Amino acid sequence: MRIEPWPTLNKQTRLKMDSAEKVDETIDKKEQLRALLQERELTIAEKTNYLLFLINAFQSLEDDIVSETVLKLASLQLWHSLSPGRFQMEICLNPHLIRKWRKMTKKETKEAKKLGKPFDPSASLEVTFLRDLIEEFLEILDSKVILLKRNGDEENHMGESYEQQVDDSNLLQFYEGFEIDDHTGSQMNDDDVLLAHYSRFQAFQLFAFKEIPKLKLVSEEDPCASKLNFLIEVLVSFFEKRQSQKDAINALPLYPNEKIMWDESLVPSINYSGEGCLALPKLNLQFLTLHDYLLRNFNLFRLESTYEIREDIQEAVPHLLAYINSEGDPAFRGWSRMAVPVKEFKITEVKQPNIGEVKPSSVTAEVTYSISSYKAYIRSEWDSIKEHDVLFLLSIRPSFEPLSQEEAAKSTVPERLGLQFVRGCEVVEIRDEEGILMNDFTGRIKRDEWKPPKGDLRTVVVALDTAQYYMDVADVAGKGAEDIYGTFNILMRRKPKENNFKAILESIRDLMNETCIVPDWLHNIFLGYGNPSAAQWINMPDLLEVVDFKDTFLDADHLRKSFPGFKVCFVGADHKEDLDPRPPFRVTLPKTMQNSTHSLTGDQISSHETMPTQGSGEKIFVEAYIPPDPGPYPQDQPKQNSVRFTPTQVGAIISGIQPGLTMVVGPPGTGKTDTAVQILNVLYHNCPSQRTLIITHSNQALNDLFEKIMERDVPARYLLRLGQGEQELATDLDFSRQGRVNAMLVRRLELLSEVERLARSLKLPEDVGYTCETAGYFWLVNVYSRWEQFLDACSKNQDKPTFVKDRFPFIDFFSNTPQPVFTGESFQKDMRSAKGCFRHLSTMFQELEECRAFELLKSTADRANYLMTKQAKIVAMTCTHAALKRKDFLQLGFKYDNLLMEESAQILEIETFIPMLLQRQEDGHARLKRCILIGDHHQLPPVVKNMAFQKYSHMDQSLFTRFVRLGIPYIELNAQGRARPSLAKLYNWRYRDLGDLPFVHEDSIFHKANAGFSYEYQLVDVPDYLGKGETAPSPWFYQNEGEAEYIVSVYMYMRLLGYPASKISILTTYNGQKLLIRDVVSRRCTACGIAPPSKVTTVDKFQGQQNDFILLSLSVRVLLVTYVM
Repeated sequence: MRIEPWPTLNKQTRLKMDSAEKVDETIDKKEQLRALLQERELTIAEKTNYLLFLINAFQSLEDDIVSETVLKLASLQLWHSLSPGRFQMEICLNPHLIRKWRKMTKKETKEAKKLGKPFDPSASLEVTFLRDLIEEFLEILDSKVILLKRNGDEENHMGESYEQQVDDSNLLQFYEGFEIDDHTGSQMNDDDVLLAHYSRFQAFQLFAFKEIPKLKLVSEEDPCASKLNFLIEVLVSFFEKRQSQKDAINALPLYPNEKIMWDESLVPSINYSGEGCLALPKLNLQFLTLHDYLLRNFNLFRLESTYEIREDIQEAVPHLLAYINSEGDPAFRGWSRMAVPVKEFKITEVKQPNIGEVKPSSVTAEVTYSISSYKAYIRSEWDSIKEHDVLFLLSIRPSFEPLSQEEAAKSTVPERLGLQFVRGCEVVEIRDEEGILMNDFTGRIKRDEWKPPKGDLRTVVVALDTAQYYMDVADVAGKGAEDIYGTFNILMRRKPKENNFKAILESIRDLMNETCIVPDWLHNIFLGYGNPSAAQWINMPDLLEVVDFKDTFLDADHLRKSFPGFKVCFVGADHKEDLDPRPPFRVTLPKTMQNSTHSLTGDQISSHETMPTQGSGEKIFVEAYIPPDPGPYPQDQPKQNSVRFTPTQVGAIISGIQPGLTMVVGPPGTGKTDTAVQILNVLYHNCPSQRTLIITHSNQALNDLFEKIMERDVPARYLLRLGQGEQELATDLDFSRQGRVNAMLVRRLELLSEVERLARSLKLPEDVGYTCETAGYFWLVNVYSRWEQFLDACSKNQDKPTFVKDRFPFIDFFSNTPQPVFTGESFQKDMRSAKGCFRHLSTMFQELEECRAFELLKSTADRANYLMTKQAKIVAMTCTHAALKRKDFLQLGFKYDNLLMEESAQILEIETFIPMLLQRQEDGHARLKRCILIGDHHQLPPVVKNMAFQKYSHMDQSLFTRFVRLGIPYIELNAQGRARPSLAKLYNWRYRDLGDLPFVHEDSIFHKANAGFSYEYQLVDVPDYLGKGETAPSPWFYQNEGEAEYIVSVYMYMRLLGYPASKISILTTYNGQKLLIRDVVSRRCTACGIAPPSKVTTVDKFQGQQNDFILLSLSVRVLLVTYVM
């Protein structure tokens, strides 16, 4: 188990602070540390380790003792090291710091007097630390440690070090000139940067003209006074006009090329050990500005994508078996599933640059290849290429003679593969051998006119990266370089799920070019500053004081237990005490609710001891109201919740429906999806005009959430599911855009036929049901007017029990109800039924009014866009789909008020940020009112394949995890109902106060033994099978045949005992083992007529799902426990 260093250090520090003697010892050690740091005899290795320690310390500011200590090294005390002139300049520029400076120096003088010493700032580590570090850095720059790359000196050992040093200095120079106001910390736009540059230069000119010929830039006592070249470099660097960071990003190609892919200083190998510093941006707790945040994520995401593409190339190219034929041209004797030889490549169009740019506005090319050698299923994969897919063009030129073993060991990967060039491209369209368009998504070819592609040749039209094309052409013209575009001979594709990097990079770049507006209440917290609880609902304006919880509470006792710190008082509509309260309930939330929000921060324990005791808190008033009659038909009845939510879940629901940021940590089996669904349900009924966006990491999680929403009282016409996983929804209804449009058109016809039936029942012409518009007039003239006359008559005849039954104007229309609508026994009961019938009619005509737009809009695309931007109240999609379609959402004017994100601890930070900005700002303000993040930072983090980006750059830190580290309050669900208590003990130690729901202890199913097994869970050590243990047929493709055979044997044993296949899932930690187990299942089970298990998949793919019995193959690389059941 990994030991966290800082908590351990904290415990030791607290123990040492128990006595004055120990305090003196700590001060002595601080003095020893100061003396050590002032020594210049440390070796480079020691200094490197010291620097790494400082980096780790500054990346752990969430720890109180760490932040209290290291932030002093970057405090106002540093100004003691400034020269008198520079000090006066800083004071003039920051007058608000004068009082703080005087207060600080006064305090320092007093402390020095207490110790009986004169006040000497230079003796303080906090004062000298940064100055000494910079001086030492400058000293090392001049020393023999730095390797210089002289002209003509291209030795490998010097070249690699030089490239690393250049990257380090570039990163330092970049942040030294970062576009931020040094005094206010606010972000500077291009105009501000230009104005600051001119102002700085003008001030220097005036100073120079004034002081000539007595001009002295530095004092003779300055240590650098003799370094003329260094001073000139500093002067030029300070006053030079730098390229805008925005322009630099816009000029970058989005596709990686061969130079970047195999540059170890940019894309380190996977075997990064964590030792040493890298010239890479890092994601930690805080960011300078939103631009800084986006820039770091852009660079890291680009490099991580580059690494993944590099791995795919190294996997696909060797299978082609490239060689030089007798004519001296590259040829291929093998085949690869993901790469195919190119028959012909040609540039078809290069458009003129846009105004103000030098690169072409677009470059298109045609690539022809053959799929004749592939089997049918691989041919179908190539034929599934569609618009906007990303492909890669490779130039392979192998050596004439195969490399010897010694040469191969010394050569680079491109040299071993014969790889010369790599260029990315985006698919515009694809045609078959006869030139017929395939996979058309523009509407040019109707669905019923589509025909299967003909022949084996395919021609794909691709758009090349214009920035890269301009750079390549410039190299050919200016440096005489080879024409890259005449050498391509391989076309490579990637798996669609892993090939969305370009759209995400484009979205990040677009955000950097926009005025990126994050809601004011979230801005500072997002950057990592200010009060961590500032965005919590208790600190937000416009709170919902009275909340209609609808079906959240199953009964009055359930509601009482949900508010353990309050005295619950039930009242009726007349504000008198209700002795027999029944749901639904309206709750007036008291002000003291903010003291019992179930939120946790730091090391707080979520026990009931932190809550006020029953009866000691304020009264909470609850109105038990009778909901209006929904209508006489079964479909009119609202769907009801059956989950008995815990007090913590109710706290999460209350927080979620209020404005602000809500964070919910959901350990396994604690019902975080049910909680999320109830938040959406209550939010829809309390704020019906607001729109909510749902984001998840996976299609499976999105479908689970969506299916549960459909079981709540939210009309299906307001639900929309976007993306590729909609077809996997376990429902008869189609919730895709096209499916919802078709459903609305079908529903329109059904409703119009009902209008015609209503007209017949009123003895009126049936043509009123011709269109939604005529139906609307019919509602106003003939339906609503009759209802008003009926209400007026009823108000004068309330003493007649049969009046409603005799005079109800629509009695004939409701003659087909399952039960008689009126009894004639009570005026009040019949009047309630009459209002229910009218509510049915009102809903019917409201739906018709919503269908009216689908009459006016004729094209399917316009109808689908209207549905998404106007009709749907709850829109669901994956984070990947949000990034892919952001530009489309902005163009369509997509808007939403609330964002709910499930699995947020599994989503990359930038993929969490993009869904917050899928809409344009309104009058300079963000529309977003609520952000609800639900996840579990103790479970799997986002997947980052490169270890350097994962461990050094913290790219695997989700926004959810960062917020937790920042101390932002969160609610941790604390009762699981998924596993036996004995199984839950395997993981509940990881959470603060995770217990069990009562039924886990009470239900008989949890007390029965599993037939055929001695234990509820068991660890099995699987020895080598046929003399072999774990193998890796290809890099990172781990398999263990013995383990696969054993686990499938256990599965067959369970099936023979009668366990249903649907209740058993087999999980593993490696894709290679997953494929091997599937193969063994196919060979062993199919032959015996045994159905395969419910799922055979990896642990990360199964996260968020559940089953009764889990067989887990760990395939660990040590001979310890290798199998868990």
